[in-house]
Amino acid sequence: MRRQRSLGHDLLGLLVAAVIGFPIYWMVLTAFRPANEILSLPPRFWPGRPSWDNFSRALGSETFWDNVRSSVLIGLGTVVVSLVIGTLAAFALARFRFRGRKAFVVVILVVQMVPLTALIIPLYLLLNDAGLTDSLSGVILTYLVFTLPFTVWMLRGFIDGVPVELEEAAMVDGCGRLGAFRRVVLPLLAPGIVATSVFALVQAWNEYVLVYILLSTPEKQTVSIWLVSFTTSRGTDYGGLMAGATLTALPVVVFFLIIQRRIASGLAAGAVKG
Repeated sequence: MRRQRSLGHDLLGLLVAAVIGFPIYWMVLTAFRPANEILSLPPRFWPGRPSWDNFSRALGSETFWDNVRSSVLIGLGTVVVSLVIGTLAAFALARFRFRGRKAFVVVILVVQMVPLTALIIPLYLLLNDAGLTDSLSGVILTYLVFTLPFTVWMLRGFIDGVPVELEEAAMVDGCGRLGAFRRVVLPLLAPGIVATSVFALVQAWNEYVLVYILLSTPEKQTVSIWLVSFTTSRGTDYGGLMAGATLTALPVVVFFLIIQRRIASGLAAGAVKG
């Protein structure tokens, strides 16, 4: 009976994986199809003769490499700044007792519940007054509104899981508060840092609405905006669009596959306390 139940769970898991993975498979399949096979009826579930023409057309796009550069700078900038600020804020929440601490934690949770569309106009007006529209730094600052709360919340759980006695022992041996944090706490936060950095990177890499509104120069826009260029008044270039989408998703997927074990352990450990 137990074996049959386990088999049923396995089959259900495979079915869910197939449903989730089919759109990705279809995207990659369309990217390798010749133009005359993309809209063929009935649809084929394997390309008759795989072609690289769609990828050549996508890579040869006028602003592709500029948009990749913008995406990389925005993604890395968002990850680095959110980790630096978020780690220090999480350490303060976990180790110090101060007035308004609980209210600050509540604010962090509330900010994560606010929908993105509700903040577009206020953020644009604020950045416009500061002269940061159509600039990568303005986009990075805007993304911090969404990545910092999650970063602080996750890393706070990790720091709570680090025994205070380890820091006290380091300070007894001659380290200051900052030295104990750098030598004892920070190395133990590696799984949490990896997990939160992936979240921040995915958010910054895939975000569309804010970039579309804040960046007007084509060369400064990100790859998520670049994908729209395959849809024109003449129609949609589905082959180029799917090739571009595959190229856009590839860096994040490869990065995720490399560090997936740390992500799993990081999310599990961060959920224990906090």
